[in-house]
Amino acid sequence: MKTEILKVSGMSCSGCTSNVTRALEAISGVSQVSISLDTGEVTVQYDEGLTDTEQLKISVEEAGYSVSGSGPGGKGSCCCG
Repeated sequence: MKTEILKVSGMSCSGCTSNVTRALEAISGVSQVSISLDTGEVTVQYDEGLTDTEQLKISVEEAGYSVSGSGPGGKGSCCCG
């Protein structure tokens, strides 16, 4: 198992954290997701034989959020929009 910490922007409420959690948990190999809304840090434990950091980032971006240093800045895709 590998642990990755992603810096995610655009999350502003528990709905946002739920969206990001669901997006990441849908990836094969992801076993645990923990999010700190205050810091914007998303900690992901995953099987590096099944997925990689790039796929994690893509999944977060497709959910409408941006990962530090990649992708367009998103407003999020929940009620805060």
